[in-house]
This record gives sequence, C-alpha cells and structure tokens, in this order.
Amino acid sequence: MIRYLKGTVLKRGLNTAVLLVSGVGLEVGCPASTLAGLTEGQEATLYTKLIVREDDLSLFGFADERSLELFELLLLVSGVGPRVALNLLSSQTPALLARALAEGDLRLLTAAQGIGKKLAERIALELRGKVPAHLMGEGGHLVRSSQTEEAELALITLGFRESQVRSIVAEIAQKNPEAGTQELIKLALKALR
Repeated sequence: MIRYLKGTVLKRGLNTAVLLVSGVGLEVGCPASTLAGLTEGQEATLYTKLIVREDDLSLFGFADERSLELFELLLLVSGVGPRVALNLLSSQTPALLARALAEGDLRLLTAAQGIGKKLAERIALELRGKVPAHLMGEGGHLVRSSQTEEAELALITLGFRESQVRSIVAEIAQKNPEAGTQELIKLALKALR
C-alpha cells in the first residue's frame, strides 16, 4: 500500500498531478485544494490512497491526513467512487465538508459537481453518526467559522497556496471578528498581493 509520497511536481493537470519519486513519474488524482498547493518543479508531499480494481490501479493524493481520512470515509458509501469523493473534497474545505456530512447538510453536499439530491441524501444517511469529531475541527483543532472557510476556499480556488491562505485568513478573522466572507476575501487579497 502506498500511503505517502514525496517528490518533485513534474506536471499539474485539471484533476491530477505527476510526481517524480526516485526516478518514477507517478500520476496522482487530487482534489482542487491539493492541486492549488502544488507548483511544477517544486517538491511536494502527499498522503495517498491506492485503489486497486481488476483492470485499474489508481493513486489519489491529499495535502493532509484529514482530507485522506474524509476520502476513505466517503468511499464507504454505496454509489460513491473515487471521482465523486474527489468532487466532494474539491467543493469544500475538509472541516466544512465533515460538518456537512455529520449534519446532513444537503445544500453543501449538492454544491459538488456530479452530486444530485438523491446521492447527497444517501451519503448523509449512510454517514450519519460516523464522522469523527476531529475531522470537523474539534478535538484540539481550531474550529473555523463558515465565513472563514468560504473565504479560504475562494482564495484557494483563485490559485493561492492553502497554507498561506489559512494563516492570513485566520489572522484577519481574529482582528476582524465581525467580518463576513466578502470582507475577509478582500482583506486577504490585499495581504496576499
């Protein structure tokens, strides 16, 4: 089982990246937030899941263990394959997606590409009570507001690095506790440029 990769990013595509690891180029399927943090020619580390089918070997990579754990949790739902799970992880931050799964928030689940109401209902039903608290930002992790997470997701989607975005948005949110999503994005854009 391949659980971790460290190598140079050779190529970054729409849904995949190719990492050069010990002279071997490995294609890895990734959610949008992970791809946003990868730069061609620079070293990267990914937490991975290898999925073996009778006619296919597919490797999926994530920037952090929380995203990997959510991916594996989503694969437990009947009708959810790797591509659907990646779409869900691309649509929200890990903590926001975990809360949406735990609370059965169909609005957030159907925001992902390819997720209709019936599939969202099945996911919510099958994962009810199965989402660990640490995935939602509890248990020692900072719980961020939905405005903060939405601002982070918007900035990551624009191509800024996830680690940089999170620290800047957290700092701005701490100084401006009443700021809404739009104001957080505007202030963060000023700080990031």
